[in-house]
Amino acid sequence: MRAPDFWSRDRSLLPTLLAPLAVAYAAAGRLRQVTTRPQRVPIPVICVGAATVGGAGKTPVALALGRHLAAAGYRAHFLTRGYGGRTAGPLRVDPARHDAASVGDEPLLLARAAPCWVARNRPAGARAAAAAGAEAIVMDDGFQNPTLAKDLALLVVDGTQGFGNGRVLPAGPLREPVDRALARADAVVLIGKDGAGLAPVLAGKPVLAARLVPDDSARVLAGRKLLAFAGIGRPEKFFESLRAIGAELAATAVFPDHHPYSAAELHRIFDRAERLGARLVTTAKDSVRLPPSLRAQVHAVDVRLEWADPAALDRLLAPILRRHATGRGAD
Repeated sequence: MRAPDFWSRDRSLLPTLLAPLAVAYAAAGRLRQVTTRPQRVPIPVICVGAATVGGAGKTPVALALGRHLAAAGYRAHFLTRGYGGRTAGPLRVDPARHDAASVGDEPLLLARAAPCWVARNRPAGARAAAAAGAEAIVMDDGFQNPTLAKDLALLVVDGTQGFGNGRVLPAGPLREPVDRALARADAVVLIGKDGAGLAPVLAGKPVLAARLVPDDSARVLAGRKLLAFAGIGRPEKFFESLRAIGAELAATAVFPDHHPYSAAELHRIFDRAERLGARLVTTAKDSVRLPPSLRAQVHAVDVRLEWADPAALDRLLAPILRRHATGRGAD
């Protein structure tokens, strides 16, 4: 689905009309939190989540954490539900065998960097990862899932979007009230500059500042005429990143998040690009959802997360990793 405009600006009657449903949604989430006993696994679990649906930047944060742990000498595995895929798991993702329809698009991106497990039952997935030699688990999403105990819970917030209109689904973009999410978060990862006036809301929480930057694959696009398309939470962020590197966007096309592209749909985009004399470009997340036979015709651009202060992340991770250090390295 695409986010309705009133989720970002509370200037219509709709959020008020939807308020009773939002109250019921929030209450159901709260009930699940207080009635579920989290299960523990013998390795640290670091959860990367968001209070809002779509576009906060959870997966780039998870990937950056995976790289950070690997640089520190830890075998980190990713764990995710596999949204959009049909596999229940636990299943270790193999990009050579699995596609987005079976495991989801984000697990394919994660599996390129480190072992990734898809599991709707998060504790079962965590146990499978531990049995396979993981020394730490980075859980992409699952902040609202209480079934697996978390050693560190990071709440990802987009500095521009913030918490939208501040209302819970379906009246707004929130999965739960902001105060409840912040109460369970050990720290906040703020991506980009604070353009939503978040400082007072986040006061009292450790804030890890970070930014998303296009990787080296984007350099060749500077000065090029492009037709850019994306089916992600906030496609305008992708388009702006292309403009920022000096690309000319002749046209853009927006699709719902996790959209499964058909060959016929893509051929229409290809024809439009040819008429415009533009090169086709999309995100790495969209690329894994393209039919394999057409994937090579579209330039895929990935993004990476850069920490403003990597030492601040080390300070958060150090006590957690020390608690789990006993017996580590015996193999």
